[in-house]
Amino acid sequence: MTNTSDRWAWAEIDLAVLRNNVAVLVKQAGQAELWATVKANGYGHGAVEVAQTALASGARGLCVALADEAHELRAAKIDCPILVVSEQPASQHEQMLRDDVAATLYNEATISSYGATAARLNVVGRVHLKVDTGMHRVGVPVENALARAQQISNMPSLKLEGVYTHFAAADLPEHAQTDIQIKKFREVVKSLDENSLRPKFVHTANSSGALRGLDTMTEIARVGIAIYGIAPSNELDSLSTKIKPVMSLHARVSHVQRLAAGEGVSYGLRHKLDQAATIATLPLGYADGVPRRLWSVGGEVLLNGRRCPIIGVVTMDQLMVNCGDSQVKIGDAAVLLGTQGNESITANELATKLDTIGYEIVCGINSRVPRRYINSRK
Repeated sequence: MTNTSDRWAWAEIDLAVLRNNVAVLVKQAGQAELWATVKANGYGHGAVEVAQTALASGARGLCVALADEAHELRAAKIDCPILVVSEQPASQHEQMLRDDVAATLYNEATISSYGATAARLNVVGRVHLKVDTGMHRVGVPVENALARAQQISNMPSLKLEGVYTHFAAADLPEHAQTDIQIKKFREVVKSLDENSLRPKFVHTANSSGALRGLDTMTEIARVGIAIYGIAPSNELDSLSTKIKPVMSLHARVSHVQRLAAGEGVSYGLRHKLDQAATIATLPLGYADGVPRRLWSVGGEVLLNGRRCPIIGVVTMDQLMVNCGDSQVKIGDAAVLLGTQGNESITANELATKLDTIGYEIVCGINSRVPRRYINSRK
């Protein structure tokens, strides 16, 4: 949801860039439909705004993780196909069926429960069977996939609309597991074909799979991080040059002070200045999603077009920046994520420093940070 707060810290979500990213990825997906993944509040970008923009730019459906996320989209009058990508508690099955979303199912008991609820409501529930071909998170084992497909097909209140798997290592081109998973999944699909159970949608591709063009059999590309302009891994940077970051994180300087050499900064006074410097305070902290330890791994901020190091631990609501001898004043614009002048800080740059992934960086910018939706027309 758009936030009109005047707080001196905010995230900008560039819908023009999002539109371009989706268009690029629709083309990349070829004959497959692109379904935009908007779970976790659109990876921190805003689920409803992202969904509306993605659908207007060529996406044919949406993917979410939770029944509540699907319901939020339906409440916003979004009526496209929506896939909930993991099983949900039985207490949420009725709402999913009333919302007419596709359920991911893989356990025998859950399939029976979902079917019984659909029968009670006198509706036919759409189901995608998820097969665990090697990630070992959720899904029916390969050897039981045919039995579960038959179970779904034998229930008049359910319709087997899709079958899919999820790649564990598609973001690592040298990893052998992806080819193994594709081979196992094709064996499952062959078995379904032989038993006249092949559903409308057979799909494998996530962002990495879509960027790499891994599986021409896929009929849906479930694309998440790539629509937000972030490469799934540093290894796929070369395949991600046509997509651009949608989110940028901004703040304004709220305090400026000149400190002498030897003075410590922030809790514990862990960082002491080697020489006198101008210190700027920004009103963003770990309660907003800026990791507390970012100062200790070389975290930087763009201020007046140059990189300035974060010094001292990031506090709950504020962080401090060493501006050296630069002229800085209260109200000056700073960028923690994005571009200022000729310098840029990307989510994957921060992720590399923090030994994590770009997904966690943008998902971590929480709802306390106002979102401002713009159309840059880039």
